[in-house]
Amino acid sequence: MRQHLIDPEICIRCGTCESRCPTGAISHGDNYVVDPAVCTFCMRCVKPCPTGAIDNWFNVERPYSLAEQHGWTLLPARPAEVAGAVPDAFDDEATRILAIAHEGLRGPAKPPASASKPRINAFTRASPARATVVGNSRITTEGAESDVHHIILDFGTEHFPYLEGQSVGLRPPGLDAAGRPHEMRLYSAASARDGERPNTNNLALTVKRVVNDGVPGIASNWLCDRPLGEELDVVGPFGATFLMPDDPQADLLMICTGTGVSPFRGFTHRRRRTAPHGPGGLYLFFGARRPEELPYFGPLQRYVQSELHRELVYSRVVRDEHEYVQDRLLKRADIIADLLRRPTTHLYVCGLKGLEAGVDTALGSVCAGAGLGWETIRTALRDEGRLHVETY
Repeated sequence: MRQHLIDPEICIRCGTCESRCPTGAISHGDNYVVDPAVCTFCMRCVKPCPTGAIDNWFNVERPYSLAEQHGWTLLPARPAEVAGAVPDAFDDEATRILAIAHEGLRGPAKPPASASKPRINAFTRASPARATVVGNSRITTEGAESDVHHIILDFGTEHFPYLEGQSVGLRPPGLDAAGRPHEMRLYSAASARDGERPNTNNLALTVKRVVNDGVPGIASNWLCDRPLGEELDVVGPFGATFLMPDDPQADLLMICTGTGVSPFRGFTHRRRRTAPHGPGGLYLFFGARRPEELPYFGPLQRYVQSELHRELVYSRVVRDEHEYVQDRLLKRADIIADLLRRPTTHLYVCGLKGLEAGVDTALGSVCAGAGLGWETIRTALRDEGRLHVETY
C-alpha cells in the first residue's frame, strides 16, 4: 500500500497540516503523524506546509503505525522504486476541482513565474544560523492596546538567503506544560532580500506581543523582550510560493491586517530599490482597529500615492461605524475591477484567517458589479501563480 508520512527532521511543528486535514488523519504528540487508516490522499495539507516535511509518500508492505511514527527522529529509508512518487489522488482531476471549489481563495498555490528561486531550510534546527539582535523598537503608539515591535536580526558574516515573502523559525527557550521544548514559531520577513538597507546581511521581523485572557503569549513576549546584542538561533527560510514577482510590470494588490503587513513591507522596499520607475503599481489595503495600532503608520505616511497607493482602514475609530478591509475594497471597486482585468496583477492576502472569506466575498461583489466573473478570474490567478494567501 501507499502511505503518507511526515519528515520529523524538517517539520517545525507549526500545526498547519493538522488544521488543513479534512478527515482528522493528522495528529501530533512527539511528532506530527498521519493515520494510514484515515488518510484519503486529498492533498489539502501539502501545499500549505512551509517546509515540505508533509510531502513524503512510501510504498510499504505493512503501514508504519502511529507509535512508530512518533518514535522517529528521521524518516526511514525511502524505497528506491517510489522515490518522489505522489498519491493517485493528486492526478484525479475531479478530486482537485472539488478541493478548490470548497477553499475560496485557498487552493493549490504556485509562485509567480518570474520569482527568484527560493532556498528552503538552508538552516535547520540541528544546524541553525546565529543572529544578533541589533534593533528592537515598538512601532505602535505607547499606551495603545496593540504592542507591535520591529526587530532586526544581523547574521554577521554568515549569509542567510531569504526572499521577500518567506518566513523564518525561532524557538523560545524553556519547556512547555508537558516538559518538552517549546515548538518553533514562524515569522515573516519584513525586509527586502538585501536587508534593511541595501547590501546589509540582516532581516527584520514584525512581532505583536500577544496576551490572551491576561496570560502573556510565550514566543511573542519572549521575542519582543530581547535586548540588543543578544544572539538567537534562526531556522529556515521557509516558503516557496508567497513570493514577489521579479517583474517591474507586475501590479501588486496587497491586502492585510495587523502584522500581516510584514511581507508587503519587504515587497515595497524591493520594488523601490530595483524598479522605482517601473510601470507596475503597488496597492496596499491595510486594516487595524485604530491609527495608533497600525504598524509602520509613520513610515507609510511618507509614501506618495503614486509610489504606494494605500488604503488605511480602521474598525474602531468612529462609534458604531466599523469599517473593515473588505468594506474598503467595495468602496474602491473601480480600482479593484481595473486591477482584476489586468494580466499583470498579482493578488496577496495576509493576516488573520477570518480575512480570507471577507475578501473573497468582497471581490466577488466587485466583479459582479463590473460585469466580471470572479470565479473565472480567481481560477486564472491561481493557475498562473498570481494568487497568494497566507493567514494564521
